[in-house]
Amino acid sequence: MQETNKKWLYLFILSLIWGTSYILIKKGLVGLTPLQLGAFRIIFTTIFLFLIGFKKLFKISKQQWGWVALSALLGTFLPVFLFAYAETQIDSSIASILNSLVPLFTIVLGFLLFKIAFTRNQIIGVVLGLLGAGILIFQGAEVNPEQNYLFAGFVVIAALCYAGNANILKAKLQEVSSLAIAVGNFSVMLIPAVIVLYFSGGTQLNIEDPKIKSSLIYVLILAFFGTALAKILFNKLVQISSAVFSTSVTYLIPIVGIFWGLLDGERFTLIHLVGAGVILTGVYLVNANRKQKKTNG
Repeated sequence: MQETNKKWLYLFILSLIWGTSYILIKKGLVGLTPLQLGAFRIIFTTIFLFLIGFKKLFKISKQQWGWVALSALLGTFLPVFLFAYAETQIDSSIASILNSLVPLFTIVLGFLLFKIAFTRNQIIGVVLGLLGAGILIFQGAEVNPEQNYLFAGFVVIAALCYAGNANILKAKLQEVSSLAIAVGNFSVMLIPAVIVLYFSGGTQLNIEDPKIKSSLIYVLILAFFGTALAKILFNKLVQISSAVFSTSVTYLIPIVGIFWGLLDGERFTLIHLVGAGVILTGVYLVNANRKQKKTNG
């Protein structure tokens, strides 16, 4: 399959997987705390990845391990806990929309850290994206007064982390295979995750409890598809395209996330649609500018 076709296929599959992740997190939180959910997610994913790619660890050089560890922290470790905490207070569909900020933050961090040129359209896109996030958070709080929308800030921080990871993958780990990066990421996170699980009481759970058992099944599905498989696909996508194209998966994620949220009885109003539209318009401006630049170049 040609590289162009591959990157669009990966983009579509990732949007389905990650769009479904938010409802799985919500279901997992029924019987688990955010810390327990995040720790189990990392541990389960590590087991899956070690089974298929443990030998890939030896393909990572000493010089690359520092970047692999930083990629693990920004691309997985912090976000899994941030999203879990966020969804204790906000709907899964809102979390999926706010994650659309990733491409905008990718541009900003690319400029700040790697001196990638910034254009007027990209600035407008970033401003629009932040405006849309503001609408979604502040007006959404009025629509759902029983929810604490300050927790939406956790999703914004997670989006920043994802953006940093996308830039690291493209700038520093381009020569490392996607599976090697994924296995390396989780080998770094395994011990910290076990420590978090222990101190959060996760080792003392009663798995005979129907709520806990159900939550663990949801986290198991989340770990395999939403983390292990998605991590490999995303790393590969960054390598065959660009950091910005890869993070534009967030165009499609909200559609899937909203679909599952509505099925689960979440409220999605016109003001939510407006906020989402403004964010995605900003993302479009950023990506359209990149495409034009490539064509002209």
